[in-house]
Amino acid sequence: MFNTPLLFTPLVLAGLTARNRVVVSPMCQYSSERGGPTDWHLVHLGKFALGGAGIVFCEETAVEERARKTYGCAGIYDDGHIPMYHRITGFLRDHGAIPAMQLGHSGRKASCGPPWTSFKPLTDEDAKAGRAPWRGVSASPIPPREDAPAPVELSVAEIKAVIASWREATLRTLEAGFDILEIHGAHGYLIHQFLSPLANRRTDAYGGDLAGRMRFALEVTEAVRAAWPGGKPLFFRVSAVDGDGGAWSMDDTVTLAQELKIRGVNVVTCSSGGINGPLNMAIVPRTPGYQVPYANRVRREAGVMSCAVGLITEARQAEDVLQRGEADLIALARELLYNPNWPVHAARELGVPDYLDLLPPAYAWWLKRREQIRNIPVASEPAGRE
Repeated sequence: MFNTPLLFTPLVLAGLTARNRVVVSPMCQYSSERGGPTDWHLVHLGKFALGGAGIVFCEETAVEERARKTYGCAGIYDDGHIPMYHRITGFLRDHGAIPAMQLGHSGRKASCGPPWTSFKPLTDEDAKAGRAPWRGVSASPIPPREDAPAPVELSVAEIKAVIASWREATLRTLEAGFDILEIHGAHGYLIHQFLSPLANRRTDAYGGDLAGRMRFALEVTEAVRAAWPGGKPLFFRVSAVDGDGGAWSMDDTVTLAQELKIRGVNVVTCSSGGINGPLNMAIVPRTPGYQVPYANRVRREAGVMSCAVGLITEARQAEDVLQRGEADLIALARELLYNPNWPVHAARELGVPDYLDLLPPAYAWWLKRREQIRNIPVASEPAGRE
């Protein structure tokens, strides 16, 4: 009897069932127009559903206009964005994938260029080209890098207003047809800025000790969970370690994950780094599966489902992570940019007999026919006539 690999065993998440454990991680495209998705996003995300992934995340999406990193970043801060995303969620669902949204706020990392400029802060020269800079906000007025301006320190009243924007974005996400929502608390964005003492020097209720620095993250989670139906899964992405000075540790992450679970988070996605430096990722050694130990520890010590991400590129590698009980889901990003049909290839490599059924019938029928033809022995040449 064939035992289906865990990677391709359906997984129940709250009131939903993912067809497999392959997750398309959020990948910023810097191709939005006034925050709204375009045809690029439909094609970019749609091909992952066609390729067989179980869950497809949209990119990190801003809850406020000022929360975007760049003018090309995605947002869901306006009701006009809802029908734009609805077109995408319908396509993903029609082709077997669960449509998922990641909500975020860049905080002090706002007002910059795209990654191919090393996220260079916008200047007056950019303003002449129609891209005027704006001030970011944060837990404390500490710039993210030497060439960036200091952000505005949020007052308690302003913190409450930002939390309200998360609730409003959650309601729009629901109306837009998404079935999974993830809170982005990693990579040096606003929630991470409150969590890490490298960016949070507050002395009020939102700073100081671990409980104070976690307050903003937990209040955002409470607001989102109250607006997000109980039958729909809620994820939270965390930078398990800062990667710069060790100010935020795995012990802190486990404590945070325990509190998130109490507040209704179903899955913790374990990434790392990003609090300092020009890029949105950080100084953590890059080896295959380098963040899997973070997911493993959160899963075991916090008792919550975890999603592993970070240089997981091979089918057997992903399956082994699941078989060892180190994570419940496997997220890929750049590997899927290289090969959006990675789930199909992985299923074949792991011996799934009906691996082509991950593809739409208009693809699968022809490919199955090709396989049948390939399996027919080549007839010998007919004898020549005398």
